[in-house]
Amino acid sequence: MQKLTPRFIGPYQILKRDGNVAYQIALHRSLSNLHSVFHVSQLRNYIFDPSHVIESNKVQIKENLAFETLLLRIEDQKTKELRGKTISLIKVFWGGATGESATWEVQSQMCDSYP
Repeated sequence: MQKLTPRFIGPYQILKRDGNVAYQIALHRSLSNLHSVFHVSQLRNYIFDPSHVIESNKVQIKENLAFETLLLRIEDQKTKELRGKTISLIKVFWGGATGESATWEVQSQMCDSYP
């Protein structure tokens, strides 16, 4: 199990520098709906490690630039006080092409989405 989910895909070749803080990247055809110029804050210098590479063809990107994740399991529950209200939260583990990740979700919203 991975502790952190991958947040970057690639590596990709930098085609050119566009101003002081942006770079144009050579994207794969499956990512053609993305703009190819990225701010430096969205890029990371990468030292190659085969265990880190996520094949871009495994990530199915939808028209709205989202990708599908599946609910794997619920592992924990807690309540949180927020502005005088008590909110029930559950820790949900998600899976998909990018690996496994965990988030805290509002229990009532999860019950509505996943009856």
